[in-house]
Amino acid sequence: MWATAVGVARVRALESERENALFRDPLAQAFATAGGLWPSSPPLPDDEAARRRRLAVAFSIVIRTKFLDDLLQQASASGVRQVVLLGAGMDSRAFRMDWPEGTRLFEVDTAAPLDFKASVLRQERAVARCERITVAVDLREDWPGALAAAGHDPAVPTVWIAEGLLIYLPEEAVELLLARISAQSAAGSWMGLTLGSRGVIERFSADAVPGSAASMWVSEMPDDPVGWLAGHGWEADSHTLRERAAAYGRPISTPPQGEERPGGLVSAVRR
Repeated sequence: MWATAVGVARVRALESERENALFRDPLAQAFATAGGLWPSSPPLPDDEAARRRRLAVAFSIVIRTKFLDDLLQQASASGVRQVVLLGAGMDSRAFRMDWPEGTRLFEVDTAAPLDFKASVLRQERAVARCERITVAVDLREDWPGALAAAGHDPAVPTVWIAEGLLIYLPEEAVELLLARISAQSAAGSWMGLTLGSRGVIERFSADAVPGSAASMWVSEMPDDPVGWLAGHGWEADSHTLRERAAAYGRPISTPPQGEERPGGLVSAVRR
């Protein structure tokens, strides 16, 4: 998972170099380079199908990053001043986004990636644009307790981000995570999720390289993500990658593969 987070940073670094970048992440290259995966990456399968899959994954990372950036800006505009990044990895939103005064951003992850990240941030002399609090805990443990001990207040609204996380968790762990989020969410809280779209594991993991991200994918989205979240007390909207890509000026040129089902980019509000 740690190497996966560094790989995501590499994708964000490459996007940041584009003239028409959907976001700029000035720390992404430092994370990718310090992680030893770039520019001297280990050899990858070089057949055309593998190359197309890698491009598809990279494209999805770019679109989901923009989607969640926008959601965070909307939540902040609505008055939310608590942000929780679950499985934060090499996320640099505390440093690259403009936050209203009084924003507290909690990064929840295990100690190893947080320690690695801290070393890069020191090297880059990075300064957060909000109050940034790291919470070193495994999401399989009592992370709500650790989050509360770090100063999170469940009585006021929170915006929760679970980006590229749920696809790695078995279904029962996804349900537990959502139940825990919901229990810590006051009315007016927001949530941004990325879910593995139906069929993605079948398409990507069948011949995935052992240890690669796709080889660890286990959980796809429910058939009705909006209904699923309504059952947990959230009013949700679901978007496909194709819809959001077109809205951001990056339309997908290939035709849909059959009927496109509800999408894996989800925004939700606690009522």
